Amino acid sequence: MPPRAPAAPVTLDAVELRVLHIPLVSPFTTSFGTETVREVIIVSAETSDGRGWGEVVTQSEPSYSSEYTQGAWDVLSRFLVPALLERRTFAPEEVAGVLRPVVGHRMAKAGLELAVIDAALRAEGRSFGQYLGAEKDRVPSGVSVGIQRDPAALVEAVGGYLDEGYVRIKIKIKPGRDLDDTAAVREAFGGIPLQVDANSAYTLADADTLAELDAFDLLLIEQPLQEDDLVDHATLAKRLRTPVCLDESIVSDKAAADALALGSAAIINIKAGRVGGYLEAVAIHDRARAAGIPVWCGGMLETGIGRAANAVLAALPGFSLPGDISASARFYTQDIVTEPAVIEDGHVRVPTGPGLGVEIDAAALERFTVRRERITR
Repeated sequence: MPPRAPAAPVTLDAVELRVLHIPLVSPFTTSFGTETVREVIIVSAETSDGRGWGEVVTQSEPSYSSEYTQGAWDVLSRFLVPALLERRTFAPEEVAGVLRPVVGHRMAKAGLELAVIDAALRAEGRSFGQYLGAEKDRVPSGVSVGIQRDPAALVEAVGGYLDEGYVRIKIKIKPGRDLDDTAAVREAFGGIPLQVDANSAYTLADADTLAELDAFDLLLIEQPLQEDDLVDHATLAKRLRTPVCLDESIVSDKAAADALALGSAAIINIKAGRVGGYLEAVAIHDRARAAGIPVWCGGMLETGIGRAANAVLAALPGFSLPGDISASARFYTQDIVTEPAVIEDGHVRVPTGPGLGVEIDAAALERFTVRRERITR
């Protein structure tokens, strides 16, 4: 890939934070619980040259991650945003370094960094794809299907998504809702590209059950064990024919390096929010590509802001598996961007306009806002 040209510095005048409550089209159930409303923080970076947008992908409770909405709001308003405002003028590539003294809080940092990148690129008239080095104009779209009432309901749901054109199906599993669900989908739909996501619901003691999934010719099993179980994942990987993919375990480029060194993963799911931002995500992509390890882009029920950024990330050359970059309508009746992502022949277009390439629907943004604060120097 050609060297990525850095963005020009910005002068940050203010940051506006909003908490949005956006109803989901239908409940989304994983081993962590069920969501019916997506609570999300939207970040707006106001610079001397314009405005940029970012998204903090925390949930309302610390169930998927130790990060959650109220904690992210607190660290953003008290520490992260003031640190950038004090620095005032900086390049987007410097954001991570400015924020490094604050330990953790990767999702909050990622949303703030994205807003700064968007503002800088809009001012330059350069697209996020040009900035990251995207090589595709559209990316294949997979869909993540939550745990349903029973296997029959799951088959019905999967059939609907296949009819909509999705090229890969991922189903959520947990103990007691794994083998029968997977068997039902495989029996109903033959050789479709299919993978399962455990969201850390198992332990090494469940290895025999997980090995039974080998019979279903899966693309991968995602995050079967706890996020800090890199050694146990390496042990499990030797027991399975199905490739093990790590998700929650990959919280940074360093974590990716450790996982690859231990043999804990044959595939990596890259989520920019989880790893601290899109620039860190690119570093993981570069590392995995050099090692010959496939990567794909996971989703966190993003609005059109994060969905556009994910489409760009997935257009990098190392992303060889379909990601969870579904149409906006998969989750939301109304998005907060004027042109939400849609599925075209099983793919999502990569935005090409300045910055993230999407425009905010101001009326929708206002409708879903339940809290706001504008922070200045």
